[in-house]
Amino acid sequence: MDTAKSALTLLLAAPRGFCAGVDRAIQIVELALEKYGAPVYVRHEIVHNKFVVDSLRDKGAVFVEELEEIPLEHYECPVIFSAHGVAKAVPEDAEARNMFYIDATCPLVSKVHREAERHHAQGHQIVLIGHKGHPEVIGTMGQLPVGAVLLVETVEDVASLEVDDPDNLAFCTQTTLSVDDTASIVEALNARFPNIVGPHKEDICYATTNRQAAVKAIAEEADAMIVLGAPNSSNSNRLVEVARLHGCEQAMLVQRAGDIDWNWFKGVRVLGITAGASAPEVLVDEVIEAARARYEVSIKEVAITKENVNFKVPKVLSA
Repeated sequence: MDTAKSALTLLLAAPRGFCAGVDRAIQIVELALEKYGAPVYVRHEIVHNKFVVDSLRDKGAVFVEELEEIPLEHYECPVIFSAHGVAKAVPEDAEARNMFYIDATCPLVSKVHREAERHHAQGHQIVLIGHKGHPEVIGTMGQLPVGAVLLVETVEDVASLEVDDPDNLAFCTQTTLSVDDTASIVEALNARFPNIVGPHKEDICYATTNRQAAVKAIAEEADAMIVLGAPNSSNSNRLVEVARLHGCEQAMLVQRAGDIDWNWFKGVRVLGITAGASAPEVLVDEVIEAARARYEVSIKEVAITKENVNFKVPKVLSA
């Protein structure tokens, strides 16, 4: 005799999944493949998501870490720079090699680049709040000469920061940070350097802010939470942290439904689900179907806002 399935309520956080910058970057690769044919080279993962990268690879995209990996006979093929942005040395290298490149940097990351350049032109030393080694941080620091940008990751880093002139500083932030953690670091910067200049508008992007707020809205009600995203995705990892800090300690990051250990959810009656900004909705659908195979599922979407941001693709692809 079949055992009756336990009831499970799925709380779907909204907004979740793709942001406008990720959507644009993926479109750029797809349109380049359509217009120029395979292969189209992509420097670094176009976005941090294995499903997306594998899907584009199947269509003819070739992913490389550095331009020197591209064969000389393919220099006329398009090479696309990822949504995270690149240091100025990368397009300069591409030009020196006579490569045809297309920049898929998210416009909100480009905004931080221009901001850093403007502060530097005004003579400020720049403090960048971000995660060491993240491609976006490497790209932002690479807009300016070595030493012009100081990186801080924590409040503790602010206390030990050595600057040239405490009255001549400006700060920028990575776009995918924890809103709460960043606020604490900014507070520490303002306390130690009262004359530090901040961005005209917050650097943390709308999508990161909205996804974290949506997680906060369901965290206390959820017994456990699944965040769909890649292990190297900053914004996805921040969603796990936010869930744990706001009442849902049993939060985990998974890439696909097949990665879930359902034994971990024993006793769970309400399961929160969200997805990082580079995770497609099809991965959420997979988790819902996997849950339905094991539970009597009811679904409730908790939407805190609607997003209608859209970024145009480069003219070379829209012409």
